[in-house]
Amino acid sequence: MQFIDLAAQQRRIRKKIEAHMARVLDHGQYILGPEVAELEGRLAALVGAPHALGCASGTDALLLALLALKIGPGDAVFLPAFTFFAGAEVVMLLGATPVFVDIASDTYNLDPLKLERAAVAARTADPRLHPLPEHPAGPLKPRAVLAVDLFGLPADYGAIAALAQAEGLTVIEDAAQSLGARQQGRWAGALAPLAATSFYPAKPLGAYGDAGMVFASEPELDAIMRSLRMHGMGAHAYEHLRVGLNARLDTMQAAVLLAKLEIFEEELALRQEVAGRYHKLLAGAPGLRPPQVPQGSVSAWAQYSVLAADPAKRQELRERLAQAQVPTAVHYPKPLHLQEACASLGYRPGDFPVAEFTAERIFSLPMHPYLEAAEQERIAALLSQG
Repeated sequence: MQFIDLAAQQRRIRKKIEAHMARVLDHGQYILGPEVAELEGRLAALVGAPHALGCASGTDALLLALLALKIGPGDAVFLPAFTFFAGAEVVMLLGATPVFVDIASDTYNLDPLKLERAAVAARTADPRLHPLPEHPAGPLKPRAVLAVDLFGLPADYGAIAALAQAEGLTVIEDAAQSLGARQQGRWAGALAPLAATSFYPAKPLGAYGDAGMVFASEPELDAIMRSLRMHGMGAHAYEHLRVGLNARLDTMQAAVLLAKLEIFEEELALRQEVAGRYHKLLAGAPGLRPPQVPQGSVSAWAQYSVLAADPAKRQELRERLAQAQVPTAVHYPKPLHLQEACASLGYRPGDFPVAEFTAERIFSLPMHPYLEAAEQERIAALLSQG
């Protein structure tokens, strides 16, 4: 059994993929060829964002968004303590400071109530209100919220946007796992003024290598990021308006993504069927809580992650599944505030208890559009043994 079955998808569309790649070989425009612009236009239309910019990875997408906002030393960026490291990484690479926020226990996304306390604490430099990072250079200037759509489920952008407006913060949607998700009828990628997504092969829409995209609501931000992704280029390749990156989306990856885009919405519907089947099969599994989706939201189901009653139960269940050759994964075993790379921030165990509780108990089951009902029934039977 595959955790994510990319081979099954490839069997469906291999001829289309090969035809798209052959066109790139024929025209020879390997950097920012016509397929890149076509992909940008089609995804902007699908998501409902005014602008879309292809780039080299989901991490570069986050970095471009922060650079466009001129985030740098002395600035604070709020983000959840329970997610992949890339968000904190790009903030720290720019010399800015991540201010971690605990997550909601039901969705595992950024908790808006705790975000409010964090924003006030950072603005007033009062760590009694919320754990703050050590910053010997003086008070931090709150600038942005990097909200993550964890496991494919959008964060609570209504509440986050209201708080951000009150505090003068810009919201960036980290949609690396959520392309295809929706909230109140709006697609992930268009739930904030800036949104970054990833086309890492295992994502709901994945390339055959690293690739990413930034969605923007304002033409000015889009223009800045288009310059930034090519070394800060101006009117031509040897005019540089700003210090930028080499963060271009390869034409060949755009060609692969265009082929996959043809079946993307069908695959999203299949993911809903797989998730719905898991919900029914695992409803009574002892010591296990299936994921929850708030009313008005639709997850893209990048992962199907369940919560065990305690760390020992998680270990027991994962070992049982492994013995039956069912793969599982833990996303994520250590919250960001406890990572060695973040030690200089001075956070301590216990600062974000929900994130720590979740990290010790959560694990992910096989999840992809081609997971068969019989395979899910076998997984559920193993998990329901008690």
